[in-house]
Amino acid sequence: MARLSDKAAGAVGSLGEYLAEQRRHAQLSLRQLSDLAGVSNPYLSQIERGLRKPSADVLQQLAKALRISAETLYVRAGILDPEDSPDRTGRTSGGVVDAVLLDPALNERQKRVLLDVYASFVRENTSD
Repeated sequence: MARLSDKAAGAVGSLGEYLAEQRRHAQLSLRQLSDLAGVSNPYLSQIERGLRKPSADVLQQLAKALRISAETLYVRAGILDPEDSPDRTGRTSGGVVDAVLLDPALNERQKRVLLDVYASFVRENTSD
């Protein structure tokens, strides 16, 4: 396997830290997240420790299981440049999703409801 560049290795490390943080905020164990995402427990552990660089498909599975923006994970993994994924207003939705998910004043049910409402508004406005 080719050696990762310093920039990519740094992105993978920060990706792993970010995934571990998101998993803890979702109150999921490593095993629970691996089951939800359909990723093996050892592989997920290696991603979180920065030893592996997951594919876009694996990142999408993890994002869905964590209920976070896949684009946010793509940017953190160095797959996508932040300027490459704006919506039609020029903004990315990852900030909104991350803010809701990281808010300690909300419980998990409230976070899901807010994100569902937000997603429905975005869909409604982009279909115009």
